[in-house]
Amino acid sequence: MSRILFIADLHLCQEEPAITAGFLHFLANQALTYSELYILGDLFEAWIGDDDPSPLHQQIAQALAALPIPVFFIHGNRDFLVGKRFAQQAGMQRLAEEVVLERFGQRLVIMHGDTLCTDDVGYLAFRKKVHTPWIQWLFLRLPLTLRLNIARKMRQSSQQANQHKTMAVMDVNPQAVINVLQRHQATLLVHGHTHQPAIHPVPEISPSAQRAVLGAWHHEGWMIEWTEQGLTLSHFPW
Repeated sequence: MSRILFIADLHLCQEEPAITAGFLHFLANQALTYSELYILGDLFEAWIGDDDPSPLHQQIAQALAALPIPVFFIHGNRDFLVGKRFAQQAGMQRLAEEVVLERFGQRLVIMHGDTLCTDDVGYLAFRKKVHTPWIQWLFLRLPLTLRLNIARKMRQSSQQANQHKTMAVMDVNPQAVINVLQRHQATLLVHGHTHQPAIHPVPEISPSAQRAVLGAWHHEGWMIEWTEQGLTLSHFPW
């Protein structure tokens, strides 16, 4: 029986070895029981280029490449620079920002989720800037140490800015959710980013329509399973 697995927002970094250990255990055990794995962004806390020789990145690439199931990856707002080189090392396929999966007679949209936060105008303006191709081209040609410092300052600025934003502003906009489902003619949506795990009904689409949100791996692991029985959100100790 086909069982599809979704995870997001692990924010792996050298400063949090327990999360890395938990993820490696997850890949070597639970993940093996599924037919496909989709990582919906922010696998890493930051990404300054595929040429970063971080041992953590190599460790994760080797663990993902060892999986006997297909692995797919959608960029998040923290690791949007993950490129072809790392994807090949990890044996995973990079996907577009929004992807439709057709299984079990249903259409499901997967995405990181940050583009659903349309009330956070400041963030979307910043996102548009850092996704500009020539800016990314220039950034990736800076010395590694300089890129590391820039990424650190950007994270600090983001954390300071978020302290002054309400949860409502940083959460998804309900109409944005409806728009995505209507655009793709789907009834199911799975995303991460907001760190507010739950499964919400979307009655504006249909009585059975749902939006499933993945949790972050700050203190425990989170996953969503998709089978013929529907979507299941669960958490577990890592």
